[in-house]
Amino acid sequence: MKITYDSEADALYISLIEGDRQCRTLRLNEDIALDIGEGELLVGIEILDAKDVLGKGELPSVVLENIAFVELKQEALKE
Repeated sequence: MKITYDSEADALYISLIEGDRQCRTLRLNEDIALDIGEGELLVGIEILDAKDVLGKGELPSVVLENIAFVELKQEALKE
């Protein structure tokens, strides 16, 4: 997983699966979009106006709990 922030665009992207993939974009609202890959796999999450959506100040910490890394990685490798 990779999280990137473009300060000029105020856009945050959470890449759940690395590498180039063909995706369709599912917009949840005007600020949040999901990139869906082959097999309905969630590939990434885009957040526009990130400061407004996530709140101003420091970025929240990232905590990972009970993530089945091996299963996610194996699913990604199948594609």
